[in-house]
Parts: sequence; structure tokens; C-alpha cells
Amino acid sequence: MGEPSPQPTSHRSDFPTRPVANPEAIVGGGSSKFRFTVLTPGLLRYEWAIDSQFEDRASVFAINRELPVPAFRQVSKNGTLEIITDLFHLTYEEGAQFSSSSLSAGVKGTFGCHSSVWRYGEACENLGGTARTLDEADGRIPLGPGVVSKKGYTTIDDSSSMLFDAEGFVATRKSGSERVDGYLFTYGHDYAGAVKALYALSGNQPLLPRWALGNWWSRYYAYSDKEYLQLMDRFEAEKIPFSVAVLDMDWHVVDDPMVKATGKTGWTGYTWNKDLFPEPEKFLEALHERKLKVSLNDHPADGVQNYEDLYPAMAEAMSHSTEHKDPIHFDITDRSFLNAFFDVLHRPLEDQGVDFWWVDWQQGSHSRIPGIDPLWVLNHFHFVDNKLHHKRPLTFSRYAGPGSHRYPVGFSGDTIVTWDSLAFQPEFTATASNIGYGWWSHDIGGHMFGGKDDELSTRWVQLGCFSPILRLHSSNSQWTRKEPWTYGPEAEKVMTKFLRYRHRLLPYLYTMNAQSATEGLPLVRPMYWSYPELDEAYEVPNQYLFGHSGLLVMPITAPQDPVLRLAKTKGWLPPGRYVDIFTGAVYNGDRNLWISRTLEEFPVFAKEGSIITLDAASEPENGESNPENIEILIVVGADGEFELLEDDGRGSSSEEVKWTRTPIKYSQADGTVTIGPSTGPVAKPRGWSVRFLALDKPSEIHVSVDSGKTKKLVQPENERKGLVVKVGKVSPSSQATISLGSNPNLRQNDLEAFIRPILADAQIKFQLKEQIWQIVVAKVPTTRKVSSLLALGVEENLREAVLEYVLAE
Repeated sequence: MGEPSPQPTSHRSDFPTRPVANPEAIVGGGSSKFRFTVLTPGLLRYEWAIDSQFEDRASVFAINRELPVPAFRQVSKNGTLEIITDLFHLTYEEGAQFSSSSLSAGVKGTFGCHSSVWRYGEACENLGGTARTLDEADGRIPLGPGVVSKKGYTTIDDSSSMLFDAEGFVATRKSGSERVDGYLFTYGHDYAGAVKALYALSGNQPLLPRWALGNWWSRYYAYSDKEYLQLMDRFEAEKIPFSVAVLDMDWHVVDDPMVKATGKTGWTGYTWNKDLFPEPEKFLEALHERKLKVSLNDHPADGVQNYEDLYPAMAEAMSHSTEHKDPIHFDITDRSFLNAFFDVLHRPLEDQGVDFWWVDWQQGSHSRIPGIDPLWVLNHFHFVDNKLHHKRPLTFSRYAGPGSHRYPVGFSGDTIVTWDSLAFQPEFTATASNIGYGWWSHDIGGHMFGGKDDELSTRWVQLGCFSPILRLHSSNSQWTRKEPWTYGPEAEKVMTKFLRYRHRLLPYLYTMNAQSATEGLPLVRPMYWSYPELDEAYEVPNQYLFGHSGLLVMPITAPQDPVLRLAKTKGWLPPGRYVDIFTGAVYNGDRNLWISRTLEEFPVFAKEGSIITLDAASEPENGESNPENIEILIVVGADGEFELLEDDGRGSSSEEVKWTRTPIKYSQADGTVTIGPSTGPVAKPRGWSVRFLALDKPSEIHVSVDSGKTKKLVQPENERKGLVVKVGKVSPSSQATISLGSNPNLRQNDLEAFIRPILADAQIKFQLKEQIWQIVVAKVPTTRKVSSLLALGVEENLREAVLEYVLAE
């Protein structure tokens, strides 16, 4: 059952903002036509108003201008105003209307050929942000602006965005075209710093409920309650876990004579289709019993028709005459309608068991009040309303513009089922972090059109496993299905493996979720965030950093070579050494390379010192419970540390949560791993194991708990995918220690073990296989092997697949 709202309706506008800046941060204003506000050392608000009437209300982008006043100097000389911080030096011809001549700022540092100077009105180079939707996209689309740039500066124009009034409702800007309200970001190549400044101004990403990070099932299909529950039971029988069940629009009446009599399409609806769901409350309860949260699709644009069960109650709330059975039009800018929209239309369904809503707004940015975007209003009030009766609020909707990161999760829209669509989604997801938008949910597998392609669908699921949200979805067609068993045996096996692995990742993902909410680092980030001075980092938009613990993902987004039965992707490994967590191959970094993989393999690399926490269960169950046993992946070669964060889900924000913390540390010098002790309300005895990826065989391994007896292990089997040390169950107040001996090493790749399967599966002549094999096993320097392969004239894809391992170290 859904939790009833403990708050009166008025609390829906209880949205805390601090829009008025500290007066000490302001230069100008008053009777002047200009006003500058130094918000942080690298963030400046610049305003121009012909009538000297400046805006101090919160906008959807800027809700918190009351920030600590940074150190800055103000100099006025010969009619020129200068504002100087540690990061920029602004110059303004005092009193002049803003122009490229009158207003400029130099960014401290060299980020251009000679210097980095922003001039008002000139186009700013920008590394991109995100877009409102991927609806009908078949590959790359234009992106809106972010707050990072290779030139070290960029701007956000906030002159026409929607505002909040003193009561927390929406408002429009002051009239007049000669108004400027902009924000200048001057963080150089500190891209994380620029986004943290964005969060300081615009609000942090909220803490997601843990269940949102598991697998979501969704399909545009007219399920009956029995069909839906049977499908969930089939997933459970196949040991494929889920945590969210989504019902698309056919939960309500659509194809019915009373709908057609109104002249409407039936896209909007709030009345259960009793032919499909005769007892909705029991159906929702059954989903909850299966440890699934539930979301219903809502296309609100057509308002409330006379056939809706809630039409009389809605009419009474709106003082709407029912004499002629006229529809109640959708008008989210009307405060009465907005209140009734939630209290009359949505609350009864939530009381039946609906946990959150999928807001499917596709009708553009216009409303009855010019300047008010209905999508913004829907996103904001859906999230605030959900917060009234859920500790961790969540909504599911399209991106409305800068500031939308406060309302996760994002629904990216209806993409075309093609390789081009898949190829753009990794870049699209990572680049969104440049505007602070960290929680995109894509239609995994694509939404519509295209054709059946087992390989494409499998690669999409693999990408989904290493995406912010994994939600399977498809269009209203009997042929576009996403159940793994509807594909061929190999695709089914691999999809199932990665859907299970997604739930195994929950301990890692939830810790990253907590850090995203508190430290301002989105889960998925472009490579140049960590390597801004290396040109190569900007040349691989398709790969990204996943979390804050050394994981690097190179998605495969192109079909395999039919001769080799391998797919490839071109990537870049930054300086350091890396291990592929699925193959166990070791790579030296600081180079570009081609990566070739079978359908079962997906390139995810962990850097030296990486620590990744997994649910130790190979077949996790539905839901999102803190696991009884944890497996830790560790890559030796450098010191590393990780703090596992868990809680009971009761805190309403990251600041209020009572965290249970488990420190995990690795010391390279003495080869020691320490786990715990755990502190916090949900600390409990649990089993621990450590998988050392690609570890060179140590002479001995010692395990101890606290200062107790040290246990010398019989040498575990050092498998290709790692050496596993089982610690066993440990009390939360204890500390477990594993010692490998001083300075353990990553092992050298066994070329024969990696290359033999490639040649065995390649559809080529046996003589060529033998020639390549003799080059691989020859006891000669690597350079001779490379030259011999080149001289052999091997087909490009085969040559690259072999050279990947020959040149790996």
C-alpha cells in the first residue's frame, strides 16, 4: 500500500530556497543598471536592467544565491570597474550596456592559444550538456550547454527561465526585453569544480532510493494483471532480479466507446481498465510482495474527461459545472488545478499502492502563461509532492533544462532501435554530467522501429548494466520484446548474466549514489573530467568513468565481424595499469588501442588501487536489500580505499541519513587489505570475500580477524578472473585483514590463453591460424611479433584482435 500523505496540501509549496545573495557579494545594483554578484571564486552572476529592477526571486536554475562570500577585490578607476578573484579578472565600462566591448573577463590560467578571455555576447565554446529528449532520435542529436569548456569559461543564460514566487508557486519574469540575467563559470579545466559550483547555486542531486538502482521492467503493452504477475514470476524462476515494475498507459481505459465519444485518443487517463485489472489494489499489493516498487505512466495533457471515475470529485474541487459533462482542461499553471491534480487524481491511486509516477509530457513548452513551461511545473511539483509521503522522493520524466538534476530520474524518450542510437547513448549520458544531470534512464534495447537483432539488444543490456539506471522498455508491438528468453540461446545467456550483475553492483552503486548527493560527482563522467590536459581524453566521447573508484567503461556499440565473431571498439587508457574485470587481461595505459570482444564480454577496466564492492550472490533476488555477503574486487599495484555506505532507507536526504560505514583499505607496500569495523545502525555480521583481479601468484596468504589467530591459507586457485580469498563471517565491530606479502604484482598476460580462443573461433583458413599461432608463441621480442604479423598481411580486424594482447603490456 502507498503511504498516505502526512502533510496538508499547502506543504506542496514548501520548497526551500535562498535566492537573495549576501549584500557583501554584490557590486552595483541599487539605482545602477548593472549588478554583479560574486557567488564563488569562479562563478559570477551578471545582470542588466534598463529600469534598475533586478531579480531576487529564485529561478528554476538558481535557487540558492545566498552563498558564503568569496574573497574578491573591487577596483574602480577612470570609469572602469574591475572585479578580481582567484579565478577570474572582470573588466566593465561602468554604466555601459553590456556588449563584447564593455564587459569581459580573463580566466586565470592558459586555456587558449594565448589567453582565455570571455566577452559578453560572443559565442562560448562548450563541451555540451544534454537535451530535453531523445524522442525519435536515430543517432546523434544537438545538445544544450553545460558549464564546462576547454577554454576555461562558459555561460548559462537565465534571462527567460521560470521563477518561483514567495509562496513556492511558479511565476514569470518582469516585462521588458532589455534585461540580462546570466552566470559566468570560470573554472578553467576544473570541470568537477564547475559542476560543484552549479550544485551550490542550483541545488544538489538528491539521494535516490536504493531500489531505483536495480533493474526496471517496462513495456508498452496491454497487460492483464495475471499476465504481468506471471511475467514477474517467470523472471523470478529464471533468477533474473528486478526492483521496479512500470506500467505504461494501458493500465487505464483507452480503447473504449466512452473514450471515443469524447473525441479524445485515450492517452490521458486515471480510471483503471477493470477488464485488465479487476482488482487494482490486490494487483499492486502482489507486486509489492514480490519486492517491486510500482510506477504508472501519466500523459496528463488531455485533462479529465467525463467518463473518469474521479471526474465528479475533480469537478467539485475545481468548482466545475458537470451539467454538460464538459471536460476539465489541463492547466498546470492554475493553482487550484495543480492541487486537485495531485490530491484528487493521483492520491487515490497512490493510496492503492502506486509508488511514483512516470510523467510522459510530450506537448512542448507552452502553457496558458507565456514563459511557463508545463514540463518544468510537472517535474517540480511531482517531486515535491512525492516527498510529502516518501522518504526518498522520485519522479520519472523528461529533462526540462538546467536545474533539472534536482528531479531525478530522467526519461530520455523513444529512440529508434538501431546501432546508431546505441552508439550515441554512452556519450549522451556522460556529457549530461557537464550540466549536473547524473541520472538518465534510457529505453534499453531501443523503443521502436528498427528490427530484431540479438547482438544489438545484448550490447544495449550490457551498456544498461553500467548506466545510471537500467530500464528495459519497448514499443507497443508484439515483436519488440525484451525478455531474454525471446532471443537466441547465446544472447539470452549474456543478457541474463548482465541483468544479474546489475543487482550484484548495488553495494557499489548505492555508495556512488550517496557520494553523488553529498560530494557533487555524478556517477557517469566524461574522461576529460579526470584528464583535462590530455588531448586523448576529448577524443573518446564513447567511453566514460563509472563511479569514483577507478572503473572505466568502453562500450561496444558496433556489430561484430562475422569472420572473427568479435566486435571491437577504439578506446584510450590513461596513464597507469588496468585490468579488464571480466576477462582478467592486464593493460599498460597511456595509449590508444582497439579492444575486441566476444558477445559475452564487455570492456570494463579497473585501475591499480581500485576497490569495487559487489553482492556476493551470483543470483541476487528481487528488491534492494543490503546483502548478507559482500565480494570485493581489488586491483593491486597502488594504494586504494573505499567506504561502503549503507542505511535503512529512512532518512529523507543525504544530510539526514544515519549511515552505516565500512572502510575498506588496500596498502600496496605491505600487500594488506583491511575490512571494517562497520559503524552505524544497520551494521551486522556478514560474510566477506576478496577477489584479487589478475594477481601474480603470491607465495602465501594470511587472514586474521582483529588481533586473533592468523590463518595461513592453502593457496587458492588463481583463476583467469581472479584469485578469491574467503574471509568468512565477520562481526561488524571487528576488522578483518588479508596479507599478500610486500608489493604484490599484477601477473603478465598469458598470450596463448587469450589468443587461442580468438583463432579457434575465427572463420579463416587453418594454415593462416597456424601461421599466426607460431608468431604468438615464438620466444622473440614483442616488436618482432608485431612486425611478423604486419608482414603476414592479416586482415585488419583479426590483426587488431591479436595485437591487443601482444601489445597489452
